[in-house]
Amino acid sequence: MKRRQFLRDTLPAGIMLPALLSGLSFKAFGADSIFAQSLLTPATETDHILVIVQLNGGNDGLNMVIPLENFSNYANARPNIFIPENKVLKLNGINKSALHPAMTGLQTMFNEGKLNIVQSVGYPQPSFSHFRATDIWMSASDSTQVVNSGWAGRYLDYEYPNFPNGYPNSTMRDPLAIQIGSSTSLTLQGPSLSMGMSISNPNNFYNLINGVQDPVPNTPAGKELGFLRQVAQQTQEYATVIKEAAGKVPVQVTYPTGNALADQLKIVARLIKGGLQTRVYMVSFGGFDTHAAQVNNGDTTTGNHAVLLGKLSDAIKAFQDDLRFLAIEERVVGVTFSEFGRRIKSNGSSGTDHGAASPLFVFGKNVMGGLTGNTPNFGATITASDNIPFQYDFRSIYASLLANWLCVDDKDLQQVMLKNFQNLPLVNSISCKKAQNLSGETLISNYPNPFSSNTIITFKTQGAHTMIQIIDTTGRVVAVLTDKEYAAGTYTLAFNSLNLPTGVYYARLQNMTIQQVRAMIKVR
Repeated sequence: MKRRQFLRDTLPAGIMLPALLSGLSFKAFGADSIFAQSLLTPATETDHILVIVQLNGGNDGLNMVIPLENFSNYANARPNIFIPENKVLKLNGINKSALHPAMTGLQTMFNEGKLNIVQSVGYPQPSFSHFRATDIWMSASDSTQVVNSGWAGRYLDYEYPNFPNGYPNSTMRDPLAIQIGSSTSLTLQGPSLSMGMSISNPNNFYNLINGVQDPVPNTPAGKELGFLRQVAQQTQEYATVIKEAAGKVPVQVTYPTGNALADQLKIVARLIKGGLQTRVYMVSFGGFDTHAAQVNNGDTTTGNHAVLLGKLSDAIKAFQDDLRFLAIEERVVGVTFSEFGRRIKSNGSSGTDHGAASPLFVFGKNVMGGLTGNTPNFGATITASDNIPFQYDFRSIYASLLANWLCVDDKDLQQVMLKNFQNLPLVNSISCKKAQNLSGETLISNYPNPFSSNTIITFKTQGAHTMIQIIDTTGRVVAVLTDKEYAAGTYTLAFNSLNLPTGVYYARLQNMTIQQVRAMIKVR
């Protein structure tokens, strides 16, 4: 019998091993092991929990967060799929953006101050491959490099060094991270092994807590069975604490039926209330690769994408209601992500093709509710290859949540995130540290504009690390004019565009917590 089959048949159904290293098992030292305890250092003192919601397939952000401020150009670029302005869901205090009409739950959360919509999130040199783009988002790497660890896995490796040696122990008896709905992903991969465990689907979770297990096979392969029992020791201990936690929560609010994401989030709420110290949970929801039939003919507010957005909205709203009912909503913040957005222009199949930047949601009671960033700004003439330029590097979202919600020290943050990223005010400043407010003044401009070959870019910095990037309409960074430390002040840079074709470009300023994007036009 193959080792993979042994793993499947011997462990509780649907429960994946926390970690395997180079095909060999690790030893799970007991909590009283002097050696194990000597390896451990105290984790950051916080009871905060982060829930990551993955939207598989590449979600169409323009039909999710409708650009009212640029509505005529939006409708012109998408004549067969745009959401009518009189059907969108308005947001309190916001007149430049609105939500898809299927997202009533998230509309309510926004109006209650429990949702932050971050506009135009992406990265330089975007990949349009599902597999590569997903790896980039999960590893938090540059698109030009391959990193075999995940951003959350690296965080957990810093918090719980030497895992799995000495775990579980008296101070951390629970899984460091739990993924529900699939095998543990690259997001939870540490520098050398996975830092999380996986419950492959909700049914397997209920089998576990009800004591339904596959029998251990009667096999003479003692060596293989010994291997399994050694590795399974830690997983069995984790299975026990999960059962204990689940058993403490007999009542929850009613979640929507026929909603796979809601099924997963219901389990997450139950385990948090049950007392698990698990820091990171990850769930996933697929179907967002809407190349065709994204909307129904005759009513663009309905169709495949509307169903997906409705389920996403209903699931998160039920989860937030449950957290409040269980009196734990102070401790939980969630974030959504998808591997990419869609093109500005719709295709001839009533769908959208792979694109670049798109909005994401940060949700929870301790979120600084509102709209972060500017409405995507594009003109009336759009080609099939045009993309929304990113305003925020997605790694800034991760870095901000790590610093201001999970309370990672500055000295560790850059190691976890591989480089420096801006800190955005996404969660309440009292959580860990205060993030500065975004500036409302014009901080970057250029003259002349339009220009034929050369233009002077003027920017204002508050000091410290400052970067100026030039982005084309496909979302690629075509030039980095500066990326260094500055004293506070106003500066100018010359931009020579002789090697670039005519068209629209975007100058992007990033200065600590602040970013701005401004459009520039190159003419003949």
